[in-house]
Amino acid sequence: MSDWDAGLEDEEAGAVMRTVSRQLKLWREAAGLTQAEFGAAIGYGEELVSSVERGRRIPRAEYLDSADAVLGAGGRIAVMKRDVAELRYPKKVRDVKRLEAEAVEICSYNNSVVDGLLQTPEYARAVFGSRRPPFTDDELERQVTARLARQEIISSRTARPLFSFVLCESTLRRLIGGRMVMRGQLERLSKVARLPNVDLQILPLGSEENSGLSGLFRLLKLKDGTTVGLSEAPLISRVFCNPKETTVLDMRYGIIRAQALTPRESLTLIEKLRGET
Repeated sequence: MSDWDAGLEDEEAGAVMRTVSRQLKLWREAAGLTQAEFGAAIGYGEELVSSVERGRRIPRAEYLDSADAVLGAGGRIAVMKRDVAELRYPKKVRDVKRLEAEAVEICSYNNSVVDGLLQTPEYARAVFGSRRPPFTDDELERQVTARLARQEIISSRTARPLFSFVLCESTLRRLIGGRMVMRGQLERLSKVARLPNVDLQILPLGSEENSGLSGLFRLLKLKDGTTVGLSEAPLISRVFCNPKETTVLDMRYGIIRAQALTPRESLTLIEKLRGET
């Protein structure tokens, strides 16, 4: 799958792309330009213009900017850049990102890898690169880009939710990507752990109690008072909001937090491991 074709595997993406394609075609025809003339004016080939207008390829941001300027749209075409950019992300990522945007508190337990919201680009690339069968180069970059885009919610200066992360110590000792990548990841954790809206805890390997052995999960507490649970297993991702299920996960998460080191103790361990890596 090419970089232009990525993101059209679901109905939502297809509907958005059809709207964008239709608008681009209407603006071009209103300007009295053929596809070849329009392509020459914005620096793209006629074949690409045709593919975009048929909804077969996703236009890049610079394509929309150039189209807006050449067609005199006054920003009406350029404004579609955000929606189009989202199409490059897998549907699952878009859905989770929307839930995260509605959350006032996000809780995460992971005993496999560092949580996606905390990953460095190099670490994320190593995680996705370990998949078997492997992603294509384009799909790998698409997955990494989508994961990093979700991290905006932590650095946002407006309406930042509270974050609680519990990581099994094994995720810090597993040298995914090699020592240099892991050192950078530990530095990232050290910085994030100091943010005022983040509690980062480590569940030590030496602990005799671990209520998270059944696997990773997340809890999102939304603005409307509801709680959504997310869990993942090989080939399966599940979203559920049944109060009976989310209550069980909420209780489990509370127990896991109690079993983990305090945030201050966890930061000390992270710094120790960073020095050893």
